[in-house]
Amino acid sequence: MDAIDLASKFALIDERWRPKVAAKLNGQEVKLVKVQGVFPWHTHADIDEMFLVWKGRFRVEFRDHVVDMGPGEMVVVPRGVEHRTAADEEAEVLIFEPADVRNTGDVVDPVFTAPQGVGI
Repeated sequence: MDAIDLASKFALIDERWRPKVAAKLNGQEVKLVKVQGVFPWHTHADIDEMFLVWKGRFRVEFRDHVVDMGPGEMVVVPRGVEHRTAADEEAEVLIFEPADVRNTGDVVDPVFTAPQGVGI
């Protein structure tokens, strides 16, 4: 039960699109991820996802609109809603979602599908 220094944890991450578990609570995981570029379109049929921007600019794209965010801003993607994420420059993002969620949802992508449950 110690404080988690997010800046120090993000500094340990050297790859993009590979979420790392920073904390667990009530069946949920708080994941840290560095992103840059465009992630594949996908859905999560049974779970909601929350994205909170820590550093940089980050967007969640839906088929009918885009949510563009900066540090301190967040969005919840409801279950079953197709989306993709993107950042023109490197950004650092916290993801809140149930444990053992595949980051690419209903898509398996050899480049973007990350191992689950990897801690930092």
